[in-house]
Amino acid sequence: MPSVPKALPAPSRPSAASVWEWLPALDGVAPMDAAESLRGMPGLALLESARPGRTGRWSLLVVDPVAVLEEPSVGADPFAAARRLLGRLDRAAPAAPDGADARAVPPFAGGLVGFLAYDLGRRLEHLPEIARRDQDLPELRLGLYDRVLAWDRRTGHAWIGGRAVDGDAAALARRIGELRERAIAGRQPVADARGPADAIRFTRTTTRAGWVAGVKAVREAIAHGDIYQANLTRRLEAPFAGDPWPLFRRLRTGDPALFAGYLDLGARKDTGAPRALLSASPEPFLAVDGHGSVATDPVKGTRRRGRTREEDRELARELLASRKDRAENVMIVDVLRNDLGRVCEAGSVTVPRLLRLERTATVQHLVTTVAGRLRPGKDAFDLLAASFPGGSITGAPKIRAMELIEELEPVRRGPYCGTLLWIGADGRMGSSILIRTLVADGKRLTLHVGGGITWRSDPDEEWDETVAKAHGPLSSIGAVEVDA
Repeated sequence: MPSVPKALPAPSRPSAASVWEWLPALDGVAPMDAAESLRGMPGLALLESARPGRTGRWSLLVVDPVAVLEEPSVGADPFAAARRLLGRLDRAAPAAPDGADARAVPPFAGGLVGFLAYDLGRRLEHLPEIARRDQDLPELRLGLYDRVLAWDRRTGHAWIGGRAVDGDAAALARRIGELRERAIAGRQPVADARGPADAIRFTRTTTRAGWVAGVKAVREAIAHGDIYQANLTRRLEAPFAGDPWPLFRRLRTGDPALFAGYLDLGARKDTGAPRALLSASPEPFLAVDGHGSVATDPVKGTRRRGRTREEDRELARELLASRKDRAENVMIVDVLRNDLGRVCEAGSVTVPRLLRLERTATVQHLVTTVAGRLRPGKDAFDLLAASFPGGSITGAPKIRAMELIEELEPVRRGPYCGTLLWIGADGRMGSSILIRTLVADGKRLTLHVGGGITWRSDPDEEWDETVAKAHGPLSSIGAVEVDA
């Protein structure tokens, strides 16, 4: 348990239009456990750092959005309605409570939380219509949240705060009080998901032969000079119309990730079955701080974890020395440098970290950081429009790679390879790439896995890599991958 300060700071004035206060009753409490007492409320979203990491300090929990947006705007700016919705929140920086270091205050006091589906990219670029769409899910879902619970992983301290909607500070004070009371009232027990004795069977919608043919098709496109690489994926699915939350608890604990996330998508209109995103993503997408500084950390190059320490180190050395994996990573870095350059100040886009090794419970990756600074007049929405979908899950050149993906993958990706994100009223943003993510659409669970294909790719090795990537999330929920 983290230590509690001897003298907690006094909360911000209750009448303030933007507030923060410490919530010592939840200090040291796991955010996932705290969410149990809020599960009956609509729109629950938990964005949690489930393991230590350079970019995983804060965990955020929100419920009961003031409004929900489920369609991109018509016209040149698909985020026009999202901008207007966010504009309803007070933009003043919440004052740190007396005695608190302003630098230790959570980065998000209220704003938009939700997801952008991979297929939102069709609003940003012209793409062919070939793959079938078989999930009744929107291209985006963004809720406007006026209050938040936050945990600092470094200290264990819990915070509660918010921003007034339409200037109504009294309503904010009342809603924060209601959230505080419910959050500390006590956690409710939750039934466990099905165990290994009744394993969920995920069937492959792409055979190994079909996957090999897809990899060969990408290599042929590279040989003809159409692309340099493409991210090819396949989908696993299982019938499921139950409560996704117990599965997320098992995913979160069995496959801890820097960017664990749960997003309630509401019930299906036809059956009333619950829908949700359950993510154990190791990869951030885009981050914007309060000064307009931008960072993205593409993940490219993967090996499984070893069964022994020596095997683990040998696999890491092999990954670090791999010409194929290093080239794959560097090519995506070039894509992201170009994307950021569309909205960042000239000369500000840099690569401060190149090809570092990062590990999860089941795999290890090569990760690079690309950074920049937004030009005056540009914001997080402009950055998304310039960079979405992420280069690490499309390819290079991006548009031609996306066209090829549409030709080779039989079903649309939906939320997979999109982003789970928050955007604050003050312009800050945090987001992750929706990989290692289960989608509960009310009829089934789906899980996509894939990887970057280059000229040096071996089809059988690429298949084995997808199996390794699926193993983490599947094994954590007591599931297995089987042939159809």
